[in-house]
Amino acid sequence: MAAVQEVLAAAVSDHRAVLDGLGEPTSAGFDVLLHSPALTIFAAHWTPQMNLLPHNHEMAALIGIYTGREDNILWRDEPEGLRAHSAACLFEGDVVALPVDAIHSVSNPLQRFTGGIHIYDGDFFATERSQWNPETLAREPSDGDTIRAMFARENERRAGQCGGPA
Repeated sequence: MAAVQEVLAAAVSDHRAVLDGLGEPTSAGFDVLLHSPALTIFAAHWTPQMNLLPHNHEMAALIGIYTGREDNILWRDEPEGLRAHSAACLFEGDVVALPVDAIHSVSNPLQRFTGGIHIYDGDFFATERSQWNPETLAREPSDGDTIRAMFARENERRAGQCGGPA
C-alpha cells in the first residue's frame, strides 16, 4: 500500500487534472473505478455539509482528495465505549492512509461537493463491518448496501433542500 500511496499522492497533487478526468461531483455516491476481491478503487462524492457516522472498513484504506475538503474524527473502540482520539482535515491534494483497525467519521464542512479517490485492499462492497450510532455510539452492522442507502438518503435530503433533483 505504501507504493500505491505514492501513486495516489502524485495523482491528487494535480487535483485539477483529476477533477477534469472524473468530472465535477453532482451527487453523493461512488464512481467505481476497480472492484475485485483483492482491491476496490472508487471516487467518492460527499454533498455539501454531508456527514458520515463513525465506521470502520476492516481493511487498509488510502484516501486522496481531489476537490473540496474532508474532515475526519478518528475513534478508538475502548472497553468503556467509542472514544474520539484525534482529527484530521484533508484538503485538495492531501492523502491519508488508514490502517485496518481504523474507525473514523467523515464530514464535508463546505457548501460545495467534495470528491476523493478511495483505495481499499479488499472488496469494500462485500465486507461486513461496523458503524456506530451518532447519538448513542452503539455499534451496528454495516456493509456496502448500508453505505449505499446512506448516500441515497443524503441525495434525497439535498433534493429537498434545493427544491429539485440532487
